[in-house]
Amino acid sequence: MHLRILCNNKGKRLVAVDPVGAREGNWVFTATGTAARWGCPDPNVQTDLTIGGIIDHWSPDD
Repeated sequence: MHLRILCNNKGKRLVAVDPVGAREGNWVFTATGTAARWGCPDPNVQTDLTIGGIIDHWSPDD
């Protein structure tokens, strides 16, 4: 499992646990709170932000 630095839609930087293997430049969706812990292979990981998946196609202008 890795940590990734993400930027939200307002440009704020966030650190997320990455169990899915996202690469730089991938659009991802995240889970927060208790759902973030359950999104990890080990739900005992203390996190409040986890990458839940990679979005295959996204046009930021839409």
